[in-house]
Amino acid sequence: MELLTIGTFAKASRLSPKALRLYDELGLLTPARVDAVTGYRLYAPAQLDQARLVAWLRRLGMPLARIQQVCTLEAGPAAEEIRAFWAQVEADIAARRDLATFLIDHLSWKDPAMSAISKPLGIRYAALSDTGLVRESNQDTAYAGSRLLAVADGFGSGGAPASAAAVDALKSLETDSIPAGSLLNALEAAIGRAEQAVHGVSGTGPSAEAAGTTLTAMLWTGTQLALVHIGDSRVHLLRDGELFQITHDHTVVQSMIDEGRIGPEEAASHPQRSLLIRALGRGADGTPDMRLQDARRGDRYLLCSDGLSTVVPAEEIHRVLHRISEPEEAVRELIALANGSGGPDNVSCVVADVVELPQAPKSR
Repeated sequence: MELLTIGTFAKASRLSPKALRLYDELGLLTPARVDAVTGYRLYAPAQLDQARLVAWLRRLGMPLARIQQVCTLEAGPAAEEIRAFWAQVEADIAARRDLATFLIDHLSWKDPAMSAISKPLGIRYAALSDTGLVRESNQDTAYAGSRLLAVADGFGSGGAPASAAAVDALKSLETDSIPAGSLLNALEAAIGRAEQAVHGVSGTGPSAEAAGTTLTAMLWTGTQLALVHIGDSRVHLLRDGELFQITHDHTVVQSMIDEGRIGPEEAASHPQRSLLIRALGRGADGTPDMRLQDARRGDRYLLCSDGLSTVVPAEEIHRVLHRISEPEEAVRELIALANGSGGPDNVSCVVADVVELPQAPKSR
């Protein structure tokens, strides 16, 4: 068998000689033979397929350690590994895109008070949490105030204090005066306080990881709602009669959907449907999704724990939000629907409407 020199092999595989030497040192692409006298690396033509695969995977940005793993697999499992890697890349890009959008919107935002034709907006709101019909205690926390809306779904032996601590840590946002240029920093600081608060209630020792919580919150700025989201509680927006889910679940099952490994129908009954990949708690990834949501008069927002979204069909949620005008009545009806479907979990809802504020009469 005629062997190829490293220069010829590099040209055929589109890998540089320098890269080939590195991959040899890592054991990723070992030469067929190394000349005992010159030390030249010689490669077999049959190695070109693997070399080209390595080159393509490097172009995708796959780390070398993961490329080594892919190269040990048969074609089918290798394809699945590449699919999973690319799904993660797209998720990371989406997260960075959301942050970029947040920053662009935030930095280009103009105070509507500077406009003579703008009308002041506010929110009217209601929050309700219920134990459900199966659980012995309620580990959810729901909160609504003039600026802050929040739902947290605790889990583990200390789930109830964890969810309460996370929401309590955000309540300073209600009264803090946040300059327009400091909104992002204020939200990040608040999430940091929430994470520390959850760690504080979970304690130390063998049971320290037994407490954690999701956290989904919106901060009213006067013309926008700033969203922070960790876990699988959800935010829905009812606008112009259409209902949109504006959060993305941080769950194992959702990642499997994103990767194309299962469909939404399979996800509904999947045994790992409640397994989180992001949460607040010791050892958990607490990185939040963040975005700014422009508010329009007539918008209605629903924040809810998965005790509602996994039990009540989206069509029923839409019907309630569209039909019932008062937030207090709407949250009661949504929780009644969850309990009417067996109430297998704690359920929490916050409904907030964007409304035009009455303007004070002008003094003469």
